[in-house]
Amino acid sequence: MQITHDELQQLDDRYRANLINSLSGFKSANLIGTVDKQGRTNLAIVSSVFHLGANPPLLGMISRPHSVARHTLDNILAIGEYTINHVNAAIWTQAHQTSARFPREISEFDAVGLSAQWHDGVKAPFVAESRLKYALKLRSHQTIDLNGVVLLIGEVTQLHVEQGAVTDSGYIDIAQLGSVAVSGLDSYHTAQNLGRLSYAKPDKVPQRLD
Repeated sequence: MQITHDELQQLDDRYRANLINSLSGFKSANLIGTVDKQGRTNLAIVSSVFHLGANPPLLGMISRPHSVARHTLDNILAIGEYTINHVNAAIWTQAHQTSARFPREISEFDAVGLSAQWHDGVKAPFVAESRLKYALKLRSHQTIDLNGVVLLIGEVTQLHVEQGAVTDSGYIDIAQLGSVAVSGLDSYHTAQNLGRLSYAKPDKVPQRLD
């Protein structure tokens, strides 16, 4: 199957969205916890979180264009803090349901049956059922001219993870935690660890670490 650029433009909108969203392969499934200035909580699933650097600890996230109401984006810009919570195999259906367009006055936590969890020093809510979650302070945001999406960059300020999932080297075994991946717009996957390999060097064959 071959599709040219011109042919892509002629495709049905939903078909093209599914096709292009599948190209990037497996992505992390995360729930973004926020709150507005009136104290109303919000929860939204995203698959666009990515690593930017370890020192300082920065992660990026893409929000869709601000052409319609974006409660998560509005809350992050207003409060300056948010949480990222890994979706696991026990909550993936509830997590998916947060993508429904609930009115601002309805909390997705309540609507889908997940629990808001608060920790001292963080203004935004965590997901109690998530086994790996962290808080971020917004450091930068910018609109991408090409299509109007918004790039958010946050710095990790607090981390919560089950102790047994962190190795002596600092590696977090997310497969042990049951974290799931998403492909396309609506397909969820569990992870199976193939193994870890030693640091790559030109003159040395990689060795298995496990």
